Amino acid sequence: MFNENANKLRKLMAEKELVVGVGARDALDAKLVENAGFDFVWSSSLGVSASYAIPDASLISMKQYIEAARSMAEVIDIPIIIDADTGYGNANNVMYAVKQFEAAGLAAMSMEDKKFPKDNSLLAGGRQELARIEEFCGKIKAAKNTQKSEDFIVIARVEALIAGWGQQEAVKRAIAYVDAGADSILIHSKSKTPDEVVEFVKAWDRRAPITLVPTMYPDLTEEKIKELGKVKIVIYANHTFRATVKAAEEILQEIKRAKGIHTINDMMVPVARLFELQGVPQMKENEKKYLL
Repeated sequence: MFNENANKLRKLMAEKELVVGVGARDALDAKLVENAGFDFVWSSSLGVSASYAIPDASLISMKQYIEAARSMAEVIDIPIIIDADTGYGNANNVMYAVKQFEAAGLAAMSMEDKKFPKDNSLLAGGRQELARIEEFCGKIKAAKNTQKSEDFIVIARVEALIAGWGQQEAVKRAIAYVDAGADSILIHSKSKTPDEVVEFVKAWDRRAPITLVPTMYPDLTEEKIKELGKVKIVIYANHTFRATVKAAEEILQEIKRAKGIHTINDMMVPVARLFELQGVPQMKENEKKYLL
């Protein structure tokens, strides 16, 4: 089976020093990420959960996450990496998910080594319980043995630093996951400095490239990441929808204050911009051709 988007992502990783993507919660976010010129879209479980206004805690179904990613894939041409949380259950759930991911045209999946159900990694006081290494290796093997396209990418997300289990545990887990077949290691951290991530990267001696999500340590810029080497993928995971919430709250407060919408035109895009993003001009061109 040929997976065009997975092949695109593989080629980008081979050709570019660093491949950079941004998180999306829906197809409109994904379109904006593509238009901004990024390499891929991260279909964010936090974002999709937030679109339902519920916690990012394995509360909605695999189907809901996949349908959100599928809607993105239908309107953009850049690859999508889906944030698959813990794989939605055990290895059987992972195998079913991989079939659905490839059918939806997704390029890659990221799966984390926490127990199901999970709490968001950045949640203060959250439950950060790690699965056994052997169990998670089984999930990775299940994913790799299920995929039909050799280009499909499985990213193993190591949560040992998030859980406070330290560098030695993080490295041990990462090595086991690569040995099980993972294509990349996502080392995650909630530290406000990049020090522990940099320490991990410097200690990493396997061929599998590293994926970073610098949400909490924004001082680690792309130029600094390139200097580290070994890192191939960078994900800005949640910035589109965080920005949307801020803008929406500000405009709603202004409408309430002004008791009308007469003061807010400069705070919004015109309706015509929405039509462009929705593909209305192309629809009208098609009407001229085919509505005879």
